Amino acid sequence: MSLDTSLPPQQALQKFEHPDWTAGRERRAAVALGRLDTLWINTGTLCNITCQNCYIESSPSNDRLAYITRDEASAFYDEIAARRLGTREIGFTGGEPFMNPQILGLVEDALARGFDVLVLTNAMQPMQRPRIKGGLLDLNRRFGVRLTLRVSLDHHGQALHEAERGQRTWAKAIAGLDWLAGNGFRIAIAGRTCWDECEADARVGYGQLISRHGWRIDPTNRAELVLLPEMNDRHDVPEITARCWTILHKSPGDMMCATSRMVVKRKAAARPTVVPCTLIPYDPQFDMGSTLADASKADGGMFSAGAVKLCHPHCSKFCVLGGGSCS
Repeated sequence: MSLDTSLPPQQALQKFEHPDWTAGRERRAAVALGRLDTLWINTGTLCNITCQNCYIESSPSNDRLAYITRDEASAFYDEIAARRLGTREIGFTGGEPFMNPQILGLVEDALARGFDVLVLTNAMQPMQRPRIKGGLLDLNRRFGVRLTLRVSLDHHGQALHEAERGQRTWAKAIAGLDWLAGNGFRIAIAGRTCWDECEADARVGYGQLISRHGWRIDPTNRAELVLLPEMNDRHDVPEITARCWTILHKSPGDMMCATSRMVVKRKAAARPTVVPCTLIPYDPQFDMGSTLADASKADGGMFSAGAVKLCHPHCSKFCVLGGGSCS
């Protein structure tokens, strides 16, 4: 065990308090960016519904993250090209991305640059507006398989899905999926693993739903049916120490922050900022700078030369122990 001799023996630490040391006074685990495979763009936190346990508290009233613009996103695409980062994918998340007035342009710009594009959506009313449908049909015709829409369907049954998302949300999401599938879009589903149901049974249940509707989704493919671990701030979670990689037989390179970053624009901010991942959008301690170059050099506090110190409960619950990844 590696102890911090720089801290007085009497100084008690709270969990996730110190960027370098756990409450047990062991060296905290960190993850370096191996490659920027996916750049996430948060389109804004406004959403048409309020879920019981939204990962970033999106709702019809939460505008803590503002709508990002085409010009702001394009500046990051320019930087990817100039620095030859080799980024493969641009992911759009929210909130509900289709509430951003510029979403069609945001998606088009990324596709036109040659990126694969993944859009996370609830497939409900914002996506189903005639203008959006028309724009999506055009993008699908022009760019085809490089565009994927991943629809949040929290469970394969209506009752549990609506327990999370509210009454009358099931039929609207199913209608959105039916429309996407019927028009030849590449689609995927994101569900949750909080229902006391083993993964094998969940995949069977989703498979039956998929078969009934004729959606072109393979429920055994973890990229086409993504089952995400639940997160709840009320639950106590262990901290991840440097020696946990050996104990858990996991590698830092398998973590989401080893291959991705997210761009957010906070309300009233002059410009967007880069954060480590899709799950920590609000805490200013995790701001990495206003450019990808800044993010790669971020040092001090929660970072060491761009490496992310796993100093948030989500790092443990979702990524290391839960095996989750939004990409």
